[in-house]
Amino acid sequence: MDGGRQLLRPLDDNTRETDMLGDTAIEGRAYKRIATEEAFCPPELLERYRRLLADNAVDDIGFNGMWGFYANSSSDRCQFIRDHLTDVGDVRLSHMDEAGIDFAVLALTSPGVQVMTTADGTAFATYANDWLADAIARNPDRFDGLAACAPQDPVAAAKEIERGVTKLGLKGVIVNSHIQHEYLDDQKFWAVFEAAEALDVPIYLHPNSPSDGLIKPMLGRGLDGAIWGFSVETGLHVLRIIVAGVFDRFPKLQLVLGHVGESLPFTLYRLDYMHRASAASGRYEGMPALKRSISDYLRDNVHYTNSGVAWDPPIRFLQETMGVDRVMYAMDYPYQYSVEEVARLDAMTIEPAAKKAFFEDNARKLFKLAI
Repeated sequence: MDGGRQLLRPLDDNTRETDMLGDTAIEGRAYKRIATEEAFCPPELLERYRRLLADNAVDDIGFNGMWGFYANSSSDRCQFIRDHLTDVGDVRLSHMDEAGIDFAVLALTSPGVQVMTTADGTAFATYANDWLADAIARNPDRFDGLAACAPQDPVAAAKEIERGVTKLGLKGVIVNSHIQHEYLDDQKFWAVFEAAEALDVPIYLHPNSPSDGLIKPMLGRGLDGAIWGFSVETGLHVLRIIVAGVFDRFPKLQLVLGHVGESLPFTLYRLDYMHRASAASGRYEGMPALKRSISDYLRDNVHYTNSGVAWDPPIRFLQETMGVDRVMYAMDYPYQYSVEEVARLDAMTIEPAAKKAFFEDNARKLFKLAI
């Protein structure tokens, strides 16, 4: 959500011709393009954030800095993001059409309800899920979505996940990383995992601004957002989940990580080696012996999207190392929106079956999409 992400820009004649030629070349393509990390929020959420900021009600350096800017700035970028987070109608659909996106899986923008009080967060998650379900009902051939919850109250969160999936037809769960500086590896939150596994739906572990213990060294050089801090925060979170033994307790649980896996897949060897060495040393009380290696859990319990990374090499690397059936397309709208990226990924030099899996098959299967 930081300044490194691109705004929608007007297309000049030359750019439009390139884009149209790119689309025309694959007009008969054998796959739909499904985007799997696309943010939304009801307008009331932005107003709630503004009130929390005005009242100095949130003890969170990242939230106060990030949303203190994005909720109020008059810059073109901030206005674009606010306008298009709250639009799940004609404008968003026109942007999808322009980019060639056939279908979008929507999720409540970060940090969602996780900065609110327990009671307010629980109530607003219910409201947001109803709001999303109504938006999906208006365009069921273009949208589906993930259920928000307030892990501040894990039991209530589990109930809302069940309602969102069984009553509203939502296809998974969105959790925006840390919960007021706490992480889901704490067993008090495990009702959320239990509910997702029982319902056979994935949890999308989406970035949040780094918790107060991480963020301070990043702020001086603007590294706290999407450029680096988001991946550090979310990568840390999923490693905590793995090392705590969550997947040994919930072996069928599936997570989704964006941004080509928040960099974790690129260090598999070192993660495995050093985890084995550290666990064997007995140095850390909070590092129990696991049934499998870290890379095993990352291959068998985690799916990946390329959100924000329209670049062949890491996508091909993920398909090779994590499995063709575990890598999905995402745009990261509206924080990142570039028409050219879609045609670029259409032109990736990978096998047709792998490209179809990337753009359509994996998302359709994981989220059980009826399109």
